[in-house]
Amino acid sequence: MSRSRTAMLASLALVAGASGTALAVVPGDPGIAAIPCTVAYTVQNQWDTGFTANVTVTNNSAAKSSWSVKWAYAGNQKITSGWNAKITQSGTAVTANNETYNGTLPNGGSVSFGFQASYSGSNAVPASFTLDGVTCNVDSGGGTPTDPGTPTDPGTPTGPGTPSTKVDNPYAGAKVYVNPDWSAKAAAEPGGSRVSNQPTGIWLDRIAAITGTSTGRGLRAHLDAALAQKGSGEEVVQLVVYDLPGRDCSALASNGELGPTEIDKYKTQFIDPIAAILADSKYASLRIVTAVEIDSLPNLVTNTGSRPTATAACDTMKANGNYVKGVGYALKKLGAIPNVYNYVDAGHHGWLGWDDNFGPTAQILYEAANAEGATVDDVHGFITNTANYSALKENNFTINDSVNGTTVRQSKWVDWNRYVDELSYAQALRSQLVSTGFRPGIGMLIDTSRNGWGGTARPTGPGAMTSVDTYVNGGRYDRRIHVGNWCNQSGAGLGERPQAAPATGIDAYVWMKPPGESDGSSSAIANDEGKGFDRMCDPTYTGNPRNGNSMSGALPNAPLSGHWFSAQFQQLMQNAYPPL
Repeated sequence: MSRSRTAMLASLALVAGASGTALAVVPGDPGIAAIPCTVAYTVQNQWDTGFTANVTVTNNSAAKSSWSVKWAYAGNQKITSGWNAKITQSGTAVTANNETYNGTLPNGGSVSFGFQASYSGSNAVPASFTLDGVTCNVDSGGGTPTDPGTPTDPGTPTGPGTPSTKVDNPYAGAKVYVNPDWSAKAAAEPGGSRVSNQPTGIWLDRIAAITGTSTGRGLRAHLDAALAQKGSGEEVVQLVVYDLPGRDCSALASNGELGPTEIDKYKTQFIDPIAAILADSKYASLRIVTAVEIDSLPNLVTNTGSRPTATAACDTMKANGNYVKGVGYALKKLGAIPNVYNYVDAGHHGWLGWDDNFGPTAQILYEAANAEGATVDDVHGFITNTANYSALKENNFTINDSVNGTTVRQSKWVDWNRYVDELSYAQALRSQLVSTGFRPGIGMLIDTSRNGWGGTARPTGPGAMTSVDTYVNGGRYDRRIHVGNWCNQSGAGLGERPQAAPATGIDAYVWMKPPGESDGSSSAIANDEGKGFDRMCDPTYTGNPRNGNSMSGALPNAPLSGHWFSAQFQQLMQNAYPPL
């Protein structure tokens, strides 16, 4: 490094710490105006064939509403994914343009972005960078960390606040991250400010979601925002890890981008980059909860073989084993990170509460927890009712009730199920999972984001004792036409607000599905997100064996799954229980 270059860097006090974090101070230094921009390039994790890096750019010229950073590599480095910037590469030349949410860069302001890349041989820091065509001063950041971590072994975070062991319940005594992107949409709705401060899940439902899309920030940006919210206390961040090959084989609205055989792509382009980011010591003080692959493993029990609900797609996924392999791989990679808490999806009572589904589901969950090098110690618990509508607790009847000698189980609504609500199902499933081989300390999460079923239609007491059906239908809170209906349900409301340790065996009630985000479109909509059209989201659909050939009960005019659905959000607030 030349003496003049060293002096300029010293005047800026741009220091790379041992953790790889660059700090820029002394904004009032008179020499700063002579330096139009500075760049700190930090290799955070490095292994034999790849690395992750962070780039921090400080703008010392006029304020910008957009920005573009460029550099070139001297070696064969190839960027495979990035976050907080739109990164492209042509040969050795790299361009990083701002995302829609971080284009503003004032005088003296800084912006950071990062990426994962492959390489062989040497991995030299680029010699020069430009910001909007102007050459910047460069600092190499601190080079290679002493505990690099790899996509095969994410390493052990060593930053301040690193938990040496996992706590029993990550939600206990902790705040939970409020997603600024969802919060802004909720607050923009009339009356939405009543709930816009509630924590919701971050859905990593395609590879692009890791780095961020036009509709939301990437994983690193969320984690950085969580650190800002955290303060001196504990903070939970909730992630939905959801991109299996052949995803959700019994539905079309939530189909994914990966084909049934693309297990290697799932591992290397989805799970590995997530693990590399979560293993960054910068985030070691966060408690990161992952809801692992919803609507996957139970399909192998209920929608395969000779079952009347079987589909060819689910038969394929059972035959090739990629659901089991994918979940096992995710559990192994994410479970190796000390501050990550894996909760595997376990359906809901209206799907798996029958005798021929309940035990076999516990078995397939255990099989996945021991696949691809994972063990039951990589599973902290399970989550039920994710993105579903099953009532938390039916107070007006129980599974043991009978009317004129006919048990509630024989009613058309219950239809021989062993459970009538989500709380009883989750508690019983926990016991079944422990007896199957999972650790006695596992906890359960229940998604209560849309199962309130309040409003004027909420029953105030039991139904008439005329028959078992009038008794059940007159008293049940869940007003769906059929318990198998799952898409944008008419009449639903916000449920219990997120809270820690609300009942025995339950770690938390959570809003893992962000209220107001659609389950699927009411009609076919062309898209580049791999999402198909499922007739269960069509309000005119008359059903199939999975919903007893009933009407779908879906709201009209719904957008693609995950997109904002204002009419649904308004209904959820109107029918909230407890009321807002």
